[in-house]
Amino acid sequence: MEHKIAEPNARVDVADVLRGLAVMGIILLHSIEHFNFYSFPKEVPFEWMNFTDQAIWRGLFFTFSNKAYAVFALLFGFSFYIQDNNQQRRGKDFRLRFLWRLFILLIIGQFNAAFFTGEILTMYAILGIILPIFCRMNDRTVLIFATLLILQPIDWVKLIYALCNPDYVAGESLARYYFGIAFDVQKNGTFLETLRMNMWEGQLANMTWAIEHGRILQTPGLFLLGMLVGRRQYFLYSKKNERLWLKALAFSLLCFFPIYGLNNMLPEFIERSAILAPLQLILSSFSNLSFMILLVTGLLLTFYHMKDRSFFMRFTTYGKMSLTNYLGQSIFGSLLFYHWGFELGRYLGITYSFLFGILFVLLQMTFCSWWLRHHKHGPFECLWKRLTWIGKK
Repeated sequence: MEHKIAEPNARVDVADVLRGLAVMGIILLHSIEHFNFYSFPKEVPFEWMNFTDQAIWRGLFFTFSNKAYAVFALLFGFSFYIQDNNQQRRGKDFRLRFLWRLFILLIIGQFNAAFFTGEILTMYAILGIILPIFCRMNDRTVLIFATLLILQPIDWVKLIYALCNPDYVAGESLARYYFGIAFDVQKNGTFLETLRMNMWEGQLANMTWAIEHGRILQTPGLFLLGMLVGRRQYFLYSKKNERLWLKALAFSLLCFFPIYGLNNMLPEFIERSAILAPLQLILSSFSNLSFMILLVTGLLLTFYHMKDRSFFMRFTTYGKMSLTNYLGQSIFGSLLFYHWGFELGRYLGITYSFLFGILFVLLQMTFCSWWLRHHKHGPFECLWKRLTWIGKK
């Protein structure tokens, strides 16, 4: 196994593979969701598609929903560590430059939000401030704070309050209200009407959903964990890390299935929504995190033990251009599925949308391979990097 330890780029390669797989999962989910526009044909062309529609929908959501985003958030923190560490080695402080980098990401996020109500870059730009705040603290402090965030303290407070107040009834979902407005515009609006909606109600829908579903705390917690992964060099192969990955894999397997099963059983025993909703959110957050750890550790173990990594390495170019790919799916997804564009949701059911998603990912992967043969960075990655270091001598 000694050759594995000597590979200087293996840590970055495996991160790019993980990032590429996460973006692929996100795009496939968005494709069957019609990019947050839940409009589908009333009838399927073939009877067997009733089965494939359900199988694909449930299978993709089970595998990627809230897990792909978790991997993406973990790697955001990991990337910060790599950049910060590189600057520290040169005797420079990256923290203020990173805040400027987040401001640029905020602007890019606003551009993305004009097309897609499910955009996450704006939230990353805001919540990413936690990284320069904690990056000089010791591992123990960072781990404790990250754990507190991931434990969903807001929903624990909601749960305890509901248990102590039997008459308490939770209010209506703000996210559902704003997504309802978004749906009407996506279904009937012009491009300019859709753009205006996306820049206000669409972002409110996205942010309130993140608050109501625990992502607003889980995301910065994962940023910090990703920074720790980089700091402790867990993506590098070593016997010690391999033992750690195996323990993490076993622990995630032991945690996921009981928590997932318990979460699905709760509606049979708890009728009061003020208790059920926060409890299910807490448990689903834990089960999703367990499954995410299972995916990451499983890929790490497979990646470092395979002699032929050619299949995995195909995802490195896709992962290196994740920002370009993510923005591309928003622009083309809204063009193809919303009313102002081709409104394909009227014709494509879940099975056909899944096949469309696969084709779209393959086209993006082909483009990424071609582009990186001629350029060092993707188009938007290059823009973000250049603007990050603008004014630097």
